[in-house]
Amino acid sequence: MPLAPSNGLEIWYETFGDRADVPLLLVMGLGAQATAWDDDLCQTFVDRGFFVIRYDNRDVGLSTKIESPQVDFAAEIAKAFSGGEPNAPYRLSDMAADAAGLLDHLGIDAAHIVGASMGGMIVQQIAIDFPQRVLSLTSIMSTTGDPDVGAPNPDAMATLMRPPATSRDEAIEASVESWKVIGSPTYFDEDEVRRRGAAAYDRSFYPVGVGRQLLGILASPSRSDGLRKVTVPTLVIHGAVDPLVTVTGGRRTAEVVPGAEYLEIDDMAHDMPRPLWPVIVEAITRNVSKAGEA
Repeated sequence: MPLAPSNGLEIWYETFGDRADVPLLLVMGLGAQATAWDDDLCQTFVDRGFFVIRYDNRDVGLSTKIESPQVDFAAEIAKAFSGGEPNAPYRLSDMAADAAGLLDHLGIDAAHIVGASMGGMIVQQIAIDFPQRVLSLTSIMSTTGDPDVGAPNPDAMATLMRPPATSRDEAIEASVESWKVIGSPTYFDEDEVRRRGAAAYDRSFYPVGVGRQLLGILASPSRSDGLRKVTVPTLVIHGAVDPLVTVTGGRRTAEVVPGAEYLEIDDMAHDMPRPLWPVIVEAITRNVSKAGEA
């Protein structure tokens, strides 16, 4: 099992393609494991000439689970939404440092970085904290951390606050119900969602880690000022009907990064459906080409 020592943790990772090709680091979102970057999608990037790296963030999948005192997640989240600072064991800056450590382990000086949802927040933070490690930046269905943009609608927020499942079947059903709310309605495939939910549960089910990641997001400051200093080619992709990180979050991200390209997809919500892969892959490849690497 490939584990990279990073930032005092062990980070599980997997690579696709030839190490001599252009490095592309894929960073996934809240509670999502590396495998949420579909194998076929990773291979599509390989076919475009990339050396693809996907990994489990801390507290999910097969990476280190963070030991911390028991936390009343509901109370801490309520504190955050009322303007207080939640008691979080780590922040997005720590997760950005995890990614930098993974690149160190792989001997990669700099990479093109792509993040989805919380992963978009993490890659934004990498670009701010480790600018020398970033060749280009793509932020998908994410936001800047400014409280006036990107907030979830009530139904989507309810999916975040759902009590943890107590069995495999319950976890799969919860996955289906959540994706009915936050996924792209045009492309919703219940059988596929069930398959993915079962695979994710069987690989690792650790809901307390998801709660800690959420607190890490809520405890992290706005990235807007830092993003104004980003100089690498930047692409922002957002779904117009995203209910979880609403479209204002993507629009603000593109506004604050100098020269950022913004791609808003009319029928995309808070997921990356297979029929939209060609559009997404083409846009990322085009952004990478601006850095003269592909």
